[in-house]
Amino acid sequence: MAEPGRSGTTTAPRAGSDVARRVAGSAAAGCALAGAVAVTFAVVAGPGPGLTGYVSEAGIAGSGHAATYRIGILALAGALLLLGAALPPGVWAAAPALLATGAVFAALSGAVTCSAGCPLPPFERATTADLVHGGASIAATASVVFAMLTLAVSVPVGPVVRRLAGVTAALALPLCATVGLAMLVVGRGAVVGVLERLVLALVVAWGLATATALALDRRQASSL
Repeated sequence: MAEPGRSGTTTAPRAGSDVARRVAGSAAAGCALAGAVAVTFAVVAGPGPGLTGYVSEAGIAGSGHAATYRIGILALAGALLLLGAALPPGVWAAAPALLATGAVFAALSGAVTCSAGCPLPPFERATTADLVHGGASIAATASVVFAMLTLAVSVPVGPVVRRLAGVTAALALPLCATVGLAMLVVGRGAVVGVLERLVLALVVAWGLATATALALDRRQASSL
């Protein structure tokens, strides 16, 4: 028989849900790491333009590592869904909703590939697929950054997750704004390429660190 808790209810269901959330956190960390490795390999090993181009160019049709890139993006999308499932009860509903939205748009950006060079307005003529891919990528990143802001002020997640979210959001927001401005002012090039990689690295690192923190039990996470 399950031991009754202070409120008169059994502690077994709560313990089971805690275990399920920790498992989801561990799976999210694994997906984030696998996705980051796959995307990085595709970008570095592919014949792309290096730091002067977009990360998405590794997934264009005909690229030698397009499949690896797309698998990596889907793994990162899965990590976002699992991260939302790992959040404790009582967290603002906006946080898991934003993470799920980010996952959907990330998966869409992986499924709809851009054409060579991933052209975007106002400096280049873009196809419908280019616009869908670019819009999905931007929406995915924005959703995750807004999820960070929500978690930064959500008490139930604990101090470690709040600090991770707050610090990363403080770094990511000005970088995202600079990327958007650079795309409108100078277009595709080294400036946008480097800034885009910094934003993506921050988002992935945050996801991996947050998933790891959630995978730990509450006492461990609070003492980090």
